[in-house]
Amino acid sequence: MDTTTLDLCKAAKAASTQIAALTTDEKNKALDAMASYLLDATDTILKANAEDVEAARGKITDVMIDRLSLSEARIEGMADGIRQLIDLPDPAGKVERTIVRPNGIKIQKTRTPLGVVAIIYESRPNVTSDAASLAFKSGNACVLRGGKESYRTSRAVVDALQAALKSCGITEDAVNLVSDLTHDSADVIMQAVGYVDLLIPRGGAGLIRHVTANAKVPCIQTGSGICHVYVDESADLDKAVNIVNNAKTQRPSVCNAEEVLLVHKDVAEKFLPMLKKVLVDGRKAAGETPVELRLCPRAAKIIDGKPAGPDDFDTEYNDYILSIKIVDSVDEAIEHIGLHSTHHSEAIVTETEENAKKFTTLVDSAAVYVNVSTRFTDGGEFGLGCEMGISTQKLHARGPMGLEELTTYKYVILGDGQIRN
Repeated sequence: MDTTTLDLCKAAKAASTQIAALTTDEKNKALDAMASYLLDATDTILKANAEDVEAARGKITDVMIDRLSLSEARIEGMADGIRQLIDLPDPAGKVERTIVRPNGIKIQKTRTPLGVVAIIYESRPNVTSDAASLAFKSGNACVLRGGKESYRTSRAVVDALQAALKSCGITEDAVNLVSDLTHDSADVIMQAVGYVDLLIPRGGAGLIRHVTANAKVPCIQTGSGICHVYVDESADLDKAVNIVNNAKTQRPSVCNAEEVLLVHKDVAEKFLPMLKKVLVDGRKAAGETPVELRLCPRAAKIIDGKPAGPDDFDTEYNDYILSIKIVDSVDEAIEHIGLHSTHHSEAIVTETEENAKKFTTLVDSAAVYVNVSTRFTDGGEFGLGCEMGISTQKLHARGPMGLEELTTYKYVILGDGQIRN
């Protein structure tokens, strides 16, 4: 067993009581310092990131290189994400409900930190600061286990955050980064019963399946996103083109990017050429990567592209690839989504209120949109600050996981000597 990783989990558990005891003002002061120290370390972080990117070239796609890469602007965005948490309500200690019984007992349902939150994630160094600051503001210690492609960057980020905590008189063990990047360290975290209170896997489908199948500690399924956009028969087609273009190309490497397009048969002949002009022809003319269209037989009769294979409607590409299927009705679109979705984010483009209502009622996903790009499934865009991940399950947390989702509750009972007869 990797004792180093286990020692980190134990240190985090010991630190969790100190973090839980901090006042909101103390946490907010520390968050402000974390943002400032992060910005002060920009040059160090960018140097480490350049080494990570250079080592990853040729081993991962260009789209994933973009996901790994940081810039001054992205680091400023990371700092802004931390500072946004300062203005958000502190969930720890919030009394959600008070019940006063006839005998005078007062029962308060009260939000409380989980304790130690661990997150296993892949090559997105911004997750390091997001996860650390969210865990801290909600009163938790954290254990971070990032991917090997981004380790140098994550180390530089955590060094800055720990220095900020130390400057505020707070234990550095509030934020812990695992240095062992073998599968053994992930297994240690998954089996750290008594030390890890919640484990969040954030990455590809393979990582999530492995963690949820093998973890002995409580875990939340997140991230994998086969996201759909359905263009209804009543859709404003110009609006639909803009939404699909944004959902697919704005940042294709992320989990809320569109992977599948469903189009009603009555608008397919007009809409699909409009879309191809933007996603393929227009991007080629602009020197941008064109979207590879993988088409069902009906769509292939209207526009050029590659035939869709048996796995294309069940694949999270994280790339400039879009599967397209023509459907006969909103009901068929809903049925297709039910069979192929990962329950992340789905959208309908429609001008019919009845179809919008049916879609939002019957589609079983964490975020369901009407005339909006799926790219908005994000903690910052939802007003939650940065996010710990997107939960695609139903229990405890669903959708973007912000501060409240990193707490549980306890019942605090106040009385004056009452005993039960």
